[in-house]
Amino acid sequence: MANVKGGRAARKRDRQNEKARARNASCKAKLHDAHKKLFKAADAGKADDAEKKFKEFVSGLDKAVKKGIIAKNTADRKKSRAQLKLNKMAK
Repeated sequence: MANVKGGRAARKRDRQNEKARARNASCKAKLHDAHKKLFKAADAGKADDAEKKFKEFVSGLDKAVKKGIIAKNTADRKKSRAQLKLNKMAK
């Protein structure tokens, strides 16, 4: 509760912030799970499964950027590192 005065607008803003925080946390948790699944598949050497997980991960990152949950450069960095992991696995 950042707003100390406690007016009607302040209470509404607090409700909106709480909803946004829950939405953002949920999206970030899904991204984290997708990342872990991708790297597990890559470490196990399952190329086709890793490729499928990579597409899901990149899609999730792009959606998070579009919604403003994560920064564009952060998403690009994560995509790049994931692609490097797949490329190393392919060799």
